[in-house]
Amino acid sequence: MIKIGNVEIENNVFLSPMAGVTDLPFRLICKEHNCGMLYTEMINAKALCYDDENTKKMLNIESKEHPVAVQIFGSDPDSMGRAAEIMNEYPNEILDINMGCPVPKVVKNGDGSALMKDPKKAEKVLTAVVKNSKKPVTLKIRKGWDDNNVNAVEIAKIAESCGISALAIHGRTREQYYSGKADWDIIRKVKENINIPVIGNGDIFEVEDAKKIIELTDCDAIMIGRGAQGNPWIFNRINHFIKTGEILPKPTIEEKISTAKKHIYLAVKEHGEYVAVREMRKHLSWYLKGLKNSASLRDEINKIESYEQVIARLDKYMADSLTLQG
Repeated sequence: MIKIGNVEIENNVFLSPMAGVTDLPFRLICKEHNCGMLYTEMINAKALCYDDENTKKMLNIESKEHPVAVQIFGSDPDSMGRAAEIMNEYPNEILDINMGCPVPKVVKNGDGSALMKDPKKAEKVLTAVVKNSKKPVTLKIRKGWDDNNVNAVEIAKIAESCGISALAIHGRTREQYYSGKADWDIIRKVKENINIPVIGNGDIFEVEDAKKIIELTDCDAIMIGRGAQGNPWIFNRINHFIKTGEILPKPTIEEKISTAKKHIYLAVKEHGEYVAVREMRKHLSWYLKGLKNSASLRDEINKIESYEQVIARLDKYMADSLTLQG
């Protein structure tokens, strides 16, 4: 159990917000596998203020997901404050601010991790969001902009003074993107310097990684991004390991294929067949990673355009695999 503001969360293993990944279908799959808190894809604050239809679609939240954090991004205090006000009407429990996204089209506008380069502006954004939100506000940051500008501790202290309820930190600089190794030591330093809950993020791919990051940093929760892609079982396996010390077996081929089929069914329901079949290609390649003959299967699936054909191909692959096992 972990408490963020007035929100009680059953376990401290969270799904990280990921653009183009953490939509409603994927969040529902992760929730089924005991994810403590789900984060939406990042929402453009200005688009939200303009009442953009596509943005509102991304805010589709189902009752079985809770608790949910919606992540907004932007660097204009007025539009971020207004976005916080709009989000008061939505059913999410927590509002999160993105100050970690490294993507060029985001940082070129001064948003995402670019905000870390301007602590005064960051403070204005944080203040505006906290002031206008009726919900606990959290913040996601990186280690800093680059190795010469490592200022996570400074930003964390500012965040706490602005009334931020919890802080997530990815142990890489913006310059690193996702290369090299995540620096868990910076997470420990942030934890030592603030009194609000700290969520550790970066390079949690295996069950044992979760135990290591908690022991090394003393963080209050962990957030899994790429480690959950095609691997929603990681949440339940980590929770089980933290409670019992036992490592549950990795999912079988049947579990992987049946979950992939459920995921694509939910995607079609949410996005329609045309979009879902295309969007699911990356998810299916993640589910199939490491399985026998998965490369040729992925190539085949990437050319299929109908839901039924994808399902039929996955069923055939599973039947063939089980025959070989037998």
